[in-house]
Amino acid sequence: MKEKTILFDLDGTLIDSTDAILESFHSAFEMHGKQLPSDEAIKAQIGHPLERMFATLGISEEQIESHVKTYKMHYRQISCQKTVLLPQAVKALDLASQHAKLGVVTTKTSKYSIELLEHMGIMHYFKVLIGREDVTYPKPDPEPIFKAISKLQSDKNKCWMIGDTPMDILAAKGAGIHAAAVKCGYADETVLLPLTDHVYENAYKAVQFISVL
Repeated sequence: MKEKTILFDLDGTLIDSTDAILESFHSAFEMHGKQLPSDEAIKAQIGHPLERMFATLGISEEQIESHVKTYKMHYRQISCQKTVLLPQAVKALDLASQHAKLGVVTTKTSKYSIELLEHMGIMHYFKVLIGREDVTYPKPDPEPIFKAISKLQSDKNKCWMIGDTPMDILAAKGAGIHAAAVKCGYADETVLLPLTDHVYENAYKAVQFISVL
C-alpha cells in the first residue's frame, strides 16, 4: 500500500496552456469591449482564480462573472489543441505513481481539467482532482489540499504538494504538508526560495527527490 501522497498543480507544473489562457483572455476582453491588458500582465496572474485575475486586470466586480463565462466558453473550445505537456511531465507521473497516491489541486475548473487531462492521456494517474468549483476558498487557502487529502484518506505527514507559484506553496504550508516548487512555470525562483528549501527544475526532479525519502 502506497503511504505517500503527491498533489500536483497543473499550469506551469505539468502542462503549458499559456497560449490557450492568453487567447481566452483576449476573447473575453474583446467580446466585452474592454482594452486588452498586456500578455505579461495576464501571465503574471496565472495561478490565481479567474475572478481574481480579471479583478486585478481592471474588470469591475459587477462585470467579472460575465467575463469569466466568456473566458470559459472560449477556453473549453481551444484548450486541448493549445495545451502541451511540459518536458518530463510523464516521467514525473510514472515515477510518482510507483511510490505514492497522486492527485491534482488546481484553480482551473475541474470539469474542463479532467477533459484536458484525459485528452493528454494522463488522467489515469490521478485518484482525485480538486478544482475551483470544488471549494469555497481556492489556493493559497489550504481548503483544496484538505479536501484532496480527505478524499485520498492520506496521512498528512506523508503528503507533498508540487507547484510553480507561491499560491501552491502557501496552500501546502497552511495545510501542514510538505511543499516542493518548480522553476518551469510562472514564478521566478527568487520568489519561491523564501517559501521553501525544495526548489527544482521541473516536476520530475521534484518527484525524484520525494521518491527517495
